[in-house]
Amino acid sequence: GGIEVASLYLRLSHYLDPNTAGGLAALSLGNLLDASGQGDASIAVFESIAPDAPFRALGVLRAALALDRMDKTEEAERAFKEAVAREPDAIQTYISYANMLRGRERFAEAAEIYSKAVERVPAPAKADWSLFYFRGIAYERTKQWDKAEADFRKALELFPDQPLVLNYLGYSLVDMGRSLEEAMAMIRKAVELRPTDGYIVDSLGWAYYRLGRYEEAVTELERAVSLRADDPVIHDHLGDAYWKAGRYLEAQFQWRHARDFGAEGPELERILRKIAERRLIEEQKDAFLGSAPSQALLRFLSRA
Repeated sequence: GGIEVASLYLRLSHYLDPNTAGGLAALSLGNLLDASGQGDASIAVFESIAPDAPFRALGVLRAALALDRMDKTEEAERAFKEAVAREPDAIQTYISYANMLRGRERFAEAAEIYSKAVERVPAPAKADWSLFYFRGIAYERTKQWDKAEADFRKALELFPDQPLVLNYLGYSLVDMGRSLEEAMAMIRKAVELRPTDGYIVDSLGWAYYRLGRYEEAVTELERAVSLRADDPVIHDHLGDAYWKAGRYLEAQFQWRHARDFGAEGPELERILRKIAERRLIEEQKDAFLGSAPSQALLRFLSRA
């Protein structure tokens, strides 16, 4: 826990010889600075590692991650590309790069980078479930459902009953009207495994809504709101369910909550129309893309 003392010695070592231990001192110092919230300083130290030093590739990767957290996307992308070029078989580098692209909703590019990581996993094991899961999300977002479903099912093969995969695959199937019995079983299992996860409970409630089971939708969405009281999408869903259940004043109340909790873009525009016209306005649904629950989950995953 003596961060200040450790930092002092590492700074002295780095000053006396920037290439101490092949850049290990600089890497350690950069990690300490990054952990203490000194992002710019940590990046400068990571990038000071000599181009021919053994720890250069790892330093560049750490710099890329720090730049990504600071929303310096172009600089982060350059750093990721350098890290990949230096260690083309480092699977985690591809995954971190693809995660950044996915978080920026550049799903086609993310799928391509995830695929390069998959190529380097000769025998996928349980720990690799997230690689297939995240590539599945990228495929689903780019309307390549057959590839997406294959990846989701591969993730479940590696890690049976993984709640995030059960939730995403189950909701997507409900949203498309496919394999409804299996899909609802998946979502219920996800809720059973994570009963306090508001996003997953929201998916169950919204699945009931999509199936026209409005009273059950209200029950689950009320629970989701109690678990994630600050999420505008869940409040919006509950408002819609209230309206379908004939609880019009409560619907207006929830739509106002959704507005006040920071809804943005098209979601905000739709919510404002519902408030202004005092009625439910259902958007024209894309026949393939998942709707708001998936988007809410994506926002959650990009922050995780």
